[in-house]
Amino acid sequence: MRTYHKILILVLVLSIGLVFPVYGETVKKLTTGDIIALQNQWGHGIVTIGKVFQAGGDYTTAAREMIAKMYGYDDGPVLFKPTKAAADQFRETADQALSYFVGGRVPEDHGFALQPWSEVRFENHDVAIQNNMAVAMGNYYFTDANTGDVIKVEYTLGIKRCEDDRPVIFLHHSSLPFQPGH
Repeated sequence: MRTYHKILILVLVLSIGLVFPVYGETVKKLTTGDIIALQNQWGHGIVTIGKVFQAGGDYTTAAREMIAKMYGYDDGPVLFKPTKAAADQFRETADQALSYFVGGRVPEDHGFALQPWSEVRFENHDVAIQNNMAVAMGNYYFTDANTGDVIKVEYTLGIKRCEDDRPVIFLHHSSLPFQPGH
């Protein structure tokens, strides 16, 4: 094959975004199933933290374990902008995330996961997957365990495979829907 053809093929491959693993490495792509499983685990984690709190158990440990399993704080930066955060909008560390979920470190945090919630349901608008990274965007619905009221929240999740091959959240932004006149 002529050099010109080799260069043309290389340019075509690069321009359409094909990525080849380095010799000896394998790239395990994320799937929509991985994303849905992670979302279900996250929702279950939030519900569990509230149940442990209601039962008088060690809800802080439950939250710490959920954060360690679901978020990539040990694998690089995590961009976390929780819903009910105003004075300290971002949670750069696992301890700050813990404060948001169970209260304590950040003064405005009252323990979002302590509500308690009986169900968290994700409704993806779309999921964009690029090899071992994905972004999911949509709404999630939190059902208040005491009243049965459902709260709709908008979210964006960035998910990647961490070094031990688990899908983890590296981007989490959520907000209440816009309300005209407010």
